[in-house]
Formats: sequence, structure tokens, C-alpha cells
Amino acid sequence: MMDSDVIGFMVVPLILFMIFVAPIWLILHYRSKKQVSQGLTAEEHTTLRELTVKADVMADRIQTLEAILDEEAPDWRRKA
Repeated sequence: MMDSDVIGFMVVPLILFMIFVAPIWLILHYRSKKQVSQGLTAEEHTTLRELTVKADVMADRIQTLEAILDEEAPDWRRKA
């Protein structure tokens, strides 16, 4: 008698899960997989290009600043 109560208690949530949660979960999962496989949008490509240009400019500025510091304070790297 006790085993059938436990099984009945577990079957109802399992059925509710399979009817409501699992389909929504699968739909959202495969929708996100589809978006990932499609790659970047045009706007994201543009943003990525802009960020790449900014990173290159920043790298040049850092090299320039390091060159200036190397001349004016040769042991600045050892202090950090």
C-alpha cells in the first residue's frame, strides 16, 4: 500500500513536467542553438570591427607610453 502511494506521488509531478516544462525547455534550447549557429549579425560585425580598431589604437598608445617611460624612467618596470 505504501509503495503505490509513493509511486502515485512521483507520477503526478513527472507527468506535469513532461506536459508543460519539457516542451518549453526543448523549444528554448533549440532556439538558442539556432541563434548560436547563425553567427554574428551585421550590427555585431560592425561593433566587432569598431572594437578591433579601438584595440589597435590602444595598443599603439600603450607602446608609445612604454617607450616614453623607458626613456624617462628606465627602471619603471621593476617598481610594479
